[in-house]
Amino acid sequence: MAASYEDSEVYKMAKQLAAEIHRMTLGELPKFEMYEEGSQIRRSSKSIVANFAEGYGRRTYRAEYLKFLTYALASCDETKAHLELLHETGSLKPDRFRYFYNGYRALGGKLYNLRQAVIEGRAR
Repeated sequence: MAASYEDSEVYKMAKQLAAEIHRMTLGELPKFEMYEEGSQIRRSSKSIVANFAEGYGRRTYRAEYLKFLTYALASCDETKAHLELLHETGSLKPDRFRYFYNGYRALGGKLYNLRQAVIEGRAR
């Protein structure tokens, strides 16, 4: 286990993707999406980072850690749903959709596996 949440592969990946989503929503989306869907996806992507960090800080308390890992996983799913809507409405280019969607699928898998390991007592 990483000594700090900042050393965790999950945290690094979530933070990188959130920063990229932030920049994408301000520079690549149509103006009308910057404040609607853009705002929503910025918040959900940043929520993954925040919930992971908060949960990591509470990892001594297994139930609390699991709760925040669950929140992070749910925010990851929400982010994917926003990506799908941006793609299906033509507001996000197909190549950018694939890049982000695949990134969040991989992140979701890592969060799920970590959550399962905590449930099964294989990780703290």
